[in-house]
Amino acid sequence: MDYYTNIEQFLAHSEKRAFIMARLATCDDEVALDIVQDAMLKLVSKYSNKQSNEWPPLFYRILQSRINDWHRKQSVRNRWRSWLGHTSKESNHDDELQDSRLENYSIESDIQPQQVADDLEFRQALQNAISQLPVRQQQAFLLRAWEGYSTIETAKIMGCTQGSVKTHYSRAMARLRKELQEFSYE
Repeated sequence: MDYYTNIEQFLAHSEKRAFIMARLATCDDEVALDIVQDAMLKLVSKYSNKQSNEWPPLFYRILQSRINDWHRKQSVRNRWRSWLGHTSKESNHDDELQDSRLENYSIESDIQPQQVADDLEFRQALQNAISQLPVRQQQAFLLRAWEGYSTIETAKIMGCTQGSVKTHYSRAMARLRKELQEFSYE
């Protein structure tokens, strides 16, 4: 396979998950799409000379930087709006997390309708709980639990220490457990 095929495959594989991460962080589909596209463009333009095994951490580092930049800009905008008396805030928060396991349900499967409904309800509650986490906790949780990065890799991506990653991840897990305790099957 040539270089362009490799980077296209990497971006195609990462695009959906990156979009969901950005959407959870921004609660806005259009902003999330812009952030993901910007991260992809930067990866291709600045890091195309890197080995393909270096792309995932670089891409997620760029993505997290773009999300943090957006939050900083929003903070400044919101401060100005509050000073000027404008307090409206739009939210596109009704979309559900897309998960390949649920997308692959079929009529022929032995999964019962109640199980599908329960899974959808859980996904919606999980999405809501994740979107309510502080950004750094969101990042740590999604990179560690969803993307499967190690503490070391996550620290590099987030630009912080391993201890910070552990703290953010631990706090995110504690909060998610509390928020989602009604779904516990103990």
